[in-house]
Amino acid sequence: MQHIYFFGYGSLVNRATHAHTPAHRARLHGWHRAWRAVPERALCYLTAVRDPDASIDGLIAPVPGESWAELDQREAAYDRHDATHTLDHSSDAHQVVVYAIDPARHRAPGADNPILLSYLDVVVAGYLSEYGPAGPARFFDTTLGWEAPILDDRAAPLYSRARPLTDEIRTLTDTGLEAMGSRIITAAD
Repeated sequence: MQHIYFFGYGSLVNRATHAHTPAHRARLHGWHRAWRAVPERALCYLTAVRDPDASIDGLIAPVPGESWAELDQREAAYDRHDATHTLDHSSDAHQVVVYAIDPARHRAPGADNPILLSYLDVVVAGYLSEYGPAGPARFFDTTLGWEAPILDDRAAPLYSRARPLTDEIRTLTDTGLEAMGSRIITAAD
């Protein structure tokens, strides 16, 4: 039986946040990754935005039919878009979708829409695991919206899929944020 695959470009790159296997590295063409704000949330979301001149690395994995409800719930702010013919990968996937927020629903982030540091650590860990040390650097370089403040929730992670933090992940995330000129805030700010 052939399953439809998803293309993950954020936390779904971290295999520890889902049980979909087998997973394969992939590159999506015609999209870039961006932090965006949506009306119903006070935090930023990571989304894919159509851009004919861009490409982003990520991970694809199959989703058995009965598992779509769970994945759709996890990605509730997003719509599914066909990505089958815009991917480079080495799997036998015949159909692939990418989750992206409807452009009419999102806007550039502002001071009131921070990025959770616990979420970002999970993403960086996924890119390190899949792509080595160059993975997190490419993630930072190919993602827009770093003007959003970064909410430091490491001591008490707000992200439900937060993973144990290693010194290597902490250093890679902090170095990437410094290179982006990001502003770190606390809940008290």
